[in-house]
Amino acid sequence: MSTNLDMQALGEKIEKASLFIDEIHNELDKVIVGQRYMIDRLLIGLLADGHVLLEGVPGLAKTLTVSSLAKVISTKFQRIQFTPDLLPADLIGTLIYNQKEGEFTVKKGPIFSNIILADEINRSPAKVQSALLEAMQELQVTIGETTFPLQEPFLVLATQNPVEQEGTYPLPEAQVDRFMLKIKVTYPTEHEELEIMRRMSKTGNKVELQPVIDPSRVIEARKVLNEIYFDEKVEKYIIDLVFATRNPERYNLDSLSDMISFGASPRATINLNLAARAHAFMEHRAYVTPEDVREIAMDVLRHRIIPTFEAEAEDISPEEIVQKILSTVQVP
Repeated sequence: MSTNLDMQALGEKIEKASLFIDEIHNELDKVIVGQRYMIDRLLIGLLADGHVLLEGVPGLAKTLTVSSLAKVISTKFQRIQFTPDLLPADLIGTLIYNQKEGEFTVKKGPIFSNIILADEINRSPAKVQSALLEAMQELQVTIGETTFPLQEPFLVLATQNPVEQEGTYPLPEAQVDRFMLKIKVTYPTEHEELEIMRRMSKTGNKVELQPVIDPSRVIEARKVLNEIYFDEKVEKYIIDLVFATRNPERYNLDSLSDMISFGASPRATINLNLAARAHAFMEHRAYVTPEDVREIAMDVLRHRIIPTFEAEAEDISPEEIVQKILSTVQVP
């Protein structure tokens, strides 16, 4: 009986704590048409404290969505355009010599913000990419001999353009693994595009977004995520999905044995757990279901599976491999 009461109390707590999710959606609807999937994944990254890699052609409102999200949660936002001549100092900051004082002073870079949009991350050389990824991993930056912690919440949303691959520096697999989610942003539907055209073809029709919450609510929500009930069967389901990428033959997936060079790392297991909790929270639920895991599995796993040459020769993508795993591994 007490367990039922505990779950009821937890359910009420989650219901109350997650009210702001609907408020954020309502506010963002004023400027963004469609793209619900992208907005939801950005919110999952924000709640689960995980960085997000967005891949999509130009003009799909990636920058507008990220900057609007920052306004709605009243945080500091910086957009950094990654270019081939960008230096690590342009990102994290540098020491400047003050002749009058006769000493060096620290000039902090744009990384000292809450939400960072790293636009076209694959256009910059490895040195700049690794400086950003170190900040993502360590949540701190070292300039000279001083280490500065980054302010929470700290979220990196990086975009890459799949079309123009000329003059790009693809992110190494080990670095891509640090992103909790990789999402593919697609074109709007006909109905959405008609609405976009009607809204955007009016000059001087700028909508001012209002802050819905402040960063402290996000940090509070992150603590509540830890209380969401996670059944052992659902935990085992996550383990099965990840291990199916490493030992497919154990799960009657013999056809994938020659298709996967490297399976998902333990980061995938951790991120599936966190993202599933965040998904349940956004649904105002106090417990995680297998459906929460299935909903975010593609975004957590697609960039963590490295196909073999045979798979590439047969034009089999990591997405197809994940889909096969999801349709074969037994759901509890």
